[in-house]
Amino acid sequence: MRVHLGVLAGAAALTGALGFVLLAAAIGTDFWYIIDTERLERSGPGAQDPWGTPNSSQPEPLSSHSGLWRTCRAQSPCTPLMNPFWQENVTVSDANRQLLTTVTLSGISIYIAYSAAAFRQALCLLEEKALLDQVDIHFGWSLALGWVSFVAELLTGAAFLAAARVLSLRRRQDQAI
Repeated sequence: MRVHLGVLAGAAALTGALGFVLLAAAIGTDFWYIIDTERLERSGPGAQDPWGTPNSSQPEPLSSHSGLWRTCRAQSPCTPLMNPFWQENVTVSDANRQLLTTVTLSGISIYIAYSAAAFRQALCLLEEKALLDQVDIHFGWSLALGWVSFVAELLTGAAFLAAARVLSLRRRQDQAI
């Protein structure tokens, strides 16, 4: 099977650009970790009676979604978590940046899975199993974009390696003639 260098270069450029755009979108959005308590709030002390009028006072919604930089609640302004760019003269090489991105994505995924498991365990210890059915904790689409970006960057690297191999083989053929 003969692979053309132009096809490999185009694939590398396309997947590299796609990976960058997806990573920028993932980093800039606040839907990495989502806690949805809508069912809990509908059945709680502030729920509506059968005629549709609210009982007592409506509690503050507990639902939230979090990103890398801030956490947003339903009816309150978003609060920043941290500012990673507080030092102006920090320089990180591209290889270290890619390694940090991989470690960060893995760490966030493990942390979110651990948090959901810890929440379930705490509810079981408190014997509030019905509460668990009313709170939904899950990964958001921002984390999915981050992982798709990572896969696109891996494909970019593979396309560049394949292009280098094609160039090497062509050079050997030219030298043999």
